[in-house]
Amino acid sequence: MIDRSRCPEDRRSVTISSKSSQRVAASALRVLAGLCAGMVLWAPAPAAFAQGRLEAHYEATLAGIPVGKGAWTIDISDDSFSASAFGGTAGLLKAFAGGSGTGASQGRVVNGALVATSYSASTTTSKKTEAIRMVLANGGIKEFAIEPEPPVDPDRIPVTDAHRRGVLDPMTGAMLRVPGTADPLGPEACHTGNAIFDGRMRYELKLDFKRMETVKAEKGYAGPVVVCAIYFVPVAGYIPDRPVIKYLTAQRNMEIAFAPVAGTRVLVPFRMVIPTPLGTAMLEATQFITTPTPPRVAKTN
Repeated sequence: MIDRSRCPEDRRSVTISSKSSQRVAASALRVLAGLCAGMVLWAPAPAAFAQGRLEAHYEATLAGIPVGKGAWTIDISDDSFSASAFGGTAGLLKAFAGGSGTGASQGRVVNGALVATSYSASTTTSKKTEAIRMVLANGGIKEFAIEPEPPVDPDRIPVTDAHRRGVLDPMTGAMLRVPGTADPLGPEACHTGNAIFDGRMRYELKLDFKRMETVKAEKGYAGPVVVCAIYFVPVAGYIPDRPVIKYLTAQRNMEIAFAPVAGTRVLVPFRMVIPTPLGTAMLEATQFITTPTPPRVAKTN
């Protein structure tokens, strides 16, 4: 009988597998918020676009253990919108891999659609700080920059000019605009998908209806959500052999639960779930305060 505890090859195999699982889980947490992007429906609205505001706080967990916190604020008026978010690691993860990030998008409301004009994001870890800035126009990326400029990797699939046309930024894409006059919280909300460029990678996200649920935040919203399956399809700007890319591409159990922004036909993520080798990664709202805002009254002489 072979004593496998004395076999160095077996021990090495287990170590590599464990490290790979940790990298996949950590990467899944980093892209958790980003994977909700890309689901804006660009159909024109039949009536004037309503207005609303959202102030949400989120907690990220891995296998039920808190590992991060964040906040998201959205303001939608009759002709413009803005959104900003920030977050960082927390709990045990902060001791081993501390990090934080911010993101912001702003633009116009055109025929009911959210049309971004600018996007920015920054991330800070113990090893580096990175900033991404993009200017959008005519449904594409007009300008973009990453500072510091990342080194060229020959294994990375190049992003062409064509890849940067007909795309959304991640922040704007996270807001799901449902056209029509019926209740926006229904299966039809999940019948969509879109192209995203985040400054580095071009990918597609596709949704499919799964179920309806009722949720209750610790503070704020209590009511129905529509749960959509989400599928990740990388297109360019990625390294095919990266374990996290292979893992996310193969996943068929990722999902997002969307809740409404009061006074509008916009839905935003209330909860996002990604299975990982180390347990379920989840981002869920603990506070979801949303209020309609009155329309601006035109000045008269």
